Amino acid sequence: MYEEMYSVRMRAAEGGPHEQGGFHISGGETLVPKSVLEETARTYVQKALQHSRGDADFIQVIIEKVSAEHLIRIAPLSVSTIAVQSVEEGHLKAAKCLQNAGVSEKAIKKGIQMLQSTTDLRGAMIVSALTGERLDYRGERGVRATRMGWSKEGYARWSAMHPELSSPRVAEAIVLATKVAHAPFLVAELCWSDDPEYVTGYVSCREKGYVRITHLKEKGDFAGGRIFFVAEDLEIESLIAYLEQTSVLLT
Repeated sequence: MYEEMYSVRMRAAEGGPHEQGGFHISGGETLVPKSVLEETARTYVQKALQHSRGDADFIQVIIEKVSAEHLIRIAPLSVSTIAVQSVEEGHLKAAKCLQNAGVSEKAIKKGIQMLQSTTDLRGAMIVSALTGERLDYRGERGVRATRMGWSKEGYARWSAMHPELSSPRVAEAIVLATKVAHAPFLVAELCWSDDPEYVTGYVSCREKGYVRITHLKEKGDFAGGRIFFVAEDLEIESLIAYLEQTSVLLT
């Protein structure tokens, strides 16, 4: 008998709610059992209040119960790291990984330019893996993957195998990348953080796993976000429904 799980989602902004023009500060997303629900909500509030992007004056935490029978249980993506010495080298390595996953050179170039010029993106951009055109038409809101997390046992085993990566930031990124990699029509994901203090990013897909690249932007740069590159036969509503509504637990 599986324990009931709860989806905990946080978003924070400075200058009022995002919908009223507030500047995006931070976000968070996980699935947890009831026993750690209060602790998790408190941790997310602390994250919003102590973020390097600014001083949040709007913090929203949403908690919803997720029925155990509606959870999809999958294994985390394999993980590898590419160490680079510069942003330029990082972008070249990311481009090679994306090409190997099936993203066109044109789409890669456009995608990197999009992330370099984005400072207030709350979700992800859905972009054609062939043409590089953005397809979601949601502006700064983007499409946010939600309702996902680690099982306690799954995370314990994974962190024991990867002790050098067992930070909350990386654990959360692995969950998101794994859920996204299993989405219909998904070709690959490119991401680097909008946190000015964090320069590591990643490329991921189901076949190649989660590939960390140690330098995808300069320290102090507020630009960043994530792009979901998708196939040409995309049914965008089906993709968005999976990303926003399907509950996924890593085991």
